[in-house]
Amino acid sequence: MDRLDREILGILQQDARISYRDLGVRVGLSANAAADRVRRMRRDGVIRGFTTLVDPAADSGGGLVVFIDVTLRLDTTNEEFEQQVAKLPGITEVVHVTGEHDYLVRARAADPAALDMLLRRLKRDAGVAQSSTRIALRAATRPPGPAS
Repeated sequence: MDRLDREILGILQQDARISYRDLGVRVGLSANAAADRVRRMRRDGVIRGFTTLVDPAADSGGGLVVFIDVTLRLDTTNEEFEQQVAKLPGITEVVHVTGEHDYLVRARAADPAALDMLLRRLKRDAGVAQSSTRIALRAATRPPGPAS
């Protein structure tokens, strides 16, 4: 991956629905060249899917944004967990981390009952031994945009 690939990834993280033409204009490539780079990154596993996330502060639909620290059961592999958690509704990001926990999961839940169901499914279906959940109250800052 080079500088242009990283720039393309940054743009796609902000707007997963951007056209190849507009993407190319933003990084100084033709639409075909931008599309070729995106296809290559998908083929190489750098890009596994496209999702545009909504900033919780801008979401007028309500609901909860939560951060869940996860510790896996000893009989659960990282690969098994990642496959199972991808099937759960509301999961927006899963990050393998260092420290006391194995993963940090970001998710959306319509209400406390939906959060309770998600936590139960993480333990039952995804091999989670322990979890610690924090609810986002507001976004203090917005993530930086792509490099100019």
